[in-house]
Amino acid sequence: MNPFASRSFYQCNHHKHCVRKLSVLSLLLFLLACNAYRPLAEVEAVSGGEWKTKVLPASPQDLSGDPEAGFDFLIHGDYIGSGVPLEIMQSAAPKMPQDKPYERNELNEGIPYFMTAFTAPNGAKVANGNCFTCHAGRVDGELVIGLGDSFSDYERSMVFMGTMMRFGMTMKYNKKKDLQPAAFEDFGKYFRRMAPKIKTTQPGSNPAFRLAEACMMHRDPEDLTYVDEPQYDMWDYNIATDTPPLWHVKKKNTLYYNGIGRGSMPKLLLQASVLGVPDSSHSRTSVEAFRDVYAWLLTLEAPAYPKEIDEDLAAAGAPLFNEHCSGCHGTYSDQGDTYPNKVVNLNVIKTDRLYADYIRQSGIVDWYNKSWFATSEPKSRFEPTDGYVAPPLDGIWASAPYFHNGSVPTIYQVLNSKARPERWTRSGKSTDYDWKRLGWNYDPEPKKDKWTFDSSVPGYGKDGHYFGDKLSEEERWAVVEYLKTL
Repeated sequence: MNPFASRSFYQCNHHKHCVRKLSVLSLLLFLLACNAYRPLAEVEAVSGGEWKTKVLPASPQDLSGDPEAGFDFLIHGDYIGSGVPLEIMQSAAPKMPQDKPYERNELNEGIPYFMTAFTAPNGAKVANGNCFTCHAGRVDGELVIGLGDSFSDYERSMVFMGTMMRFGMTMKYNKKKDLQPAAFEDFGKYFRRMAPKIKTTQPGSNPAFRLAEACMMHRDPEDLTYVDEPQYDMWDYNIATDTPPLWHVKKKNTLYYNGIGRGSMPKLLLQASVLGVPDSSHSRTSVEAFRDVYAWLLTLEAPAYPKEIDEDLAAAGAPLFNEHCSGCHGTYSDQGDTYPNKVVNLNVIKTDRLYADYIRQSGIVDWYNKSWFATSEPKSRFEPTDGYVAPPLDGIWASAPYFHNGSVPTIYQVLNSKARPERWTRSGKSTDYDWKRLGWNYDPEPKKDKWTFDSSVPGYGKDGHYFGDKLSEEERWAVVEYLKTL
């Protein structure tokens, strides 16, 4: 199957309610024009001189990549660098999800979509997770490529798993004769360092930032080689987030919820490789391929809402959205979308600030800015902000739960703060969807269950983003209906 020949590959639905977008050519020309210079951030101030919102400017990007090559590299590339022996993965594969959203090459036949088999530098066949471990999710029973997986579960410690992997390698392979132990070594070292740091307290939360911290903490910043002595300290407390959809990347000038990721998008996207690459020589090769990955992301579209839409109600919601929401979240029309790339001050947005505060104090910021990622071309850098970037809303219906910490189960409750539950239990089934309020159905009397979200836990508060409270109930439902069209 050619993934570029199928409309459903991008939209994952075949229903009629799809919004026409800019052509890829128009988008690339637009990005070229925007990236020809680097303007100063636009700042909206409030009384007392405090900034209210900032427009984060674009950085020049290399737009010469090949989208088809980029997708192939995502599912078949060796950007993780090392992994577990392929024969071990093949024996475990029948117990894993059997979805086949795209064709695999011969080496990856039978491997789950979220894993990639490749040949390590020493010739051993190994396998490891790919980007779709986190960025392929389910809604209404369908797997959507590019959607954040809100059913990931990191509440169990992975320390035991790491211990068993090392034990299994010792029992199965001869370290002096077999290729597999050496091919596993880099991944094994970083897994051992990472595993104690990423256990979460909330179901569906993704500890990606903590994973990067734990791995980079044991890398030399100049050549990315392993160092036993930690390069900086980490908090004991784990703070995780909801996983954003990949189709937003093409509209964004920066990456991550607080806009910390600046500069080269291929460099920033490549950070997943910190889990297993031996050194920067491997990453130098991969970053060229990630130019193609970025090109593929520029073509990725959000899935269309698959149910009937009340067109009259949606039409009534459009001007309300444009008046109250578009200033931060952008506009959406047949004539083309706009997106301002605004970061909103923590004192204005008032959503849980612990994640932004955590990143600002993290040692990874200084490490990154003196590392290979920041000092070699194409350059990237970390610049934390005291706020959160208002995201694009394409495909917002599919990406529940909401807020950066996943604390709000439905769009309706994003617009009505008084209706947000303190604790809520979902069934864990992607078919258990609330088509009226747009989000997850949940038990009104939460139980002690692995899919129970507790907003009283530090970092996972449900407060803030009170802007929808100004709407009447009729206006609120009209905006919800309009959001189904995006």
